[in-house]
Parts: sequence; C-alpha cells; structure tokens
Amino acid sequence: MKDDDVEWVDEEAGPVVRPYAMTGGRTRASSSSFDLLAMAVATGVPAGPGANLGSEHRRLLNLVRRARPIVEIASDAGLPVGVIKVLLGDLLDQGLILVRPPLPAASMPPESLLKELISGLRAL
Repeated sequence: MKDDDVEWVDEEAGPVVRPYAMTGGRTRASSSSFDLLAMAVATGVPAGPGANLGSEHRRLLNLVRRARPIVEIASDAGLPVGVIKVLLGDLLDQGLILVRPPLPAASMPPESLLKELISGLRAL
C-alpha cells in the first residue's frame, strides 16, 4: 500500500490528523464562490507531475467526478465544510475543478407546483 492510499482516520479514535493540518493551517478558501449549495465538478484535466496534490485533494477529485453540491461533498468526505472549501479552493486554483453557483431562488419552481407534481406522481 502506498502512503497516498493511507486514510488519516482511525476507525475507533476518529481523525488522526486535525483538519487544520490537512489545509496547512489555512482557514479560508482562495475563492469566495463556495456557497454550500454551489456545484463542484472535476474538469477531467489530469494533474501534471508538478501538481501539489495531497491524498485529500485526490480523494476530493474522485468525489467530484460528477457535479455535486459542496455540502454533499463535505458529508461524503466526513470533513468539516471549512476544510472542504480550502481544499476545493486549491483544486480550483489548479484548474482541476469547476464551481457553479447555486440557482437563485427566483428560478426555482413554486412550492405549490412541486406539491402538485408529487401528488400526480403518487397517483400513478
């Protein structure tokens, strides 16, 4: 097993490495585009040999092979949202992911329409 494959979590004790260590002590993302509902997706551009990717960065790239909201990525990674934002900021800076802002509330269908749709589907 390579060092890159080792998870920094102990099943019984929890995280072995504190979250701030994963981010190099950084607490803020390099971009302000990381709303909890923003969608992140890998660009498909492989990291070159000069890319500075840790095991957590590679793990996040695997999690965003398809577009997913930031909050879901944090949940699946089992890491605090603040840590995820910093790590995703690193990936964004290297052009390895794209981040799309969430849809504005005005472009969402009204709740009454969604309820009617659900009722119609249940009736089928």
